[in-house]
Amino acid sequence: MKIIFAGTPEFAVPALAALIDAGHQIVMVLTQPDRPAGRGMKLKASPVKVLAEQHGLHVFQPETLKDAAVQAQIAQVNAEVMIVAAYGLIIPTVILNMPRFGCYNIHASLLPRWRGAAPIHRSILAGDTETGVTIMEVVPALDAGAMVSKGVVPIAEFDTTQSLHNTLAKMGAELMVQAMQNLAAHGSLASTPQDEALVTYAHKLEKAEAAIDWHKNASEISRQIRAFNPFPVAQSHLRGEVCRIWLATDASGNANLAQAQAGEIISVHDGVLVACGKGVLHIIELQAPGGKRLSAQAFIQGHNLKAGDIFTTTVAPG
Repeated sequence: MKIIFAGTPEFAVPALAALIDAGHQIVMVLTQPDRPAGRGMKLKASPVKVLAEQHGLHVFQPETLKDAAVQAQIAQVNAEVMIVAAYGLIIPTVILNMPRFGCYNIHASLLPRWRGAAPIHRSILAGDTETGVTIMEVVPALDAGAMVSKGVVPIAEFDTTQSLHNTLAKMGAELMVQAMQNLAAHGSLASTPQDEALVTYAHKLEKAEAAIDWHKNASEISRQIRAFNPFPVAQSHLRGEVCRIWLATDASGNANLAQAQAGEIISVHDGVLVACGKGVLHIIELQAPGGKRLSAQAFIQGHNLKAGDIFTTTVAPG
């Protein structure tokens, strides 16, 4: 198949790699322009561009796809199909209509639940028991296309956005290669329309959401911490300094809450146990300002943490 691949971040890399390995002809790779990154704010290529250049593929990085000259360049490659994976730019209808077999997207949720920008984060925050990947037709409306295939993954107690991201990226790659095999064999893909009555939206994360409110219940705070790993990382104040909390679980059955206030550390014997509005949070990994991400035991020893110390709610920058 002659494919245009449109993707930008790490999530899209396994799919491009799998399509290359499967022997498809990638006639163009669309990815966002190089952006300033790091302390020196030097221009940095997207992960997809890095892989594409390693394979000598034609990389195209327009700022917008609305320009007629840009559209003409895309039309010239005569692609049979376009594949999209976290590209990040709106694709106009005129481009969607160019490939004769259409345009298909890898979306990291079980559509129609969690259309939008942050489906993995929102699934953890909401307490969903499972998530997955949907291969879908791309249409002008946001994540509204008919569904071709799905893969399901349970959300486990220690899952974070990072761990699920890696699992779903690999699954999406496998499902897309399978879809392209079917498309090449049959000339079309069977699809099922989404039930609009079941749609939910995964709105973009705001940094202000990272502030922990210790008056919430432990299970809710645990989900917040795991959803915001690796970004923007949940945070609280400890001894007047911002402390980033990377991993925690609900341990409400493991400690006596007698007379403990919300945010109070009630034990440091096996990790850090903190009283919440309801229940107990078991902190497993955390980080002091300017320090490294540490296991709870290493943090306890290095910062002389003790029962009675108190985490306080802090307002994260917007």
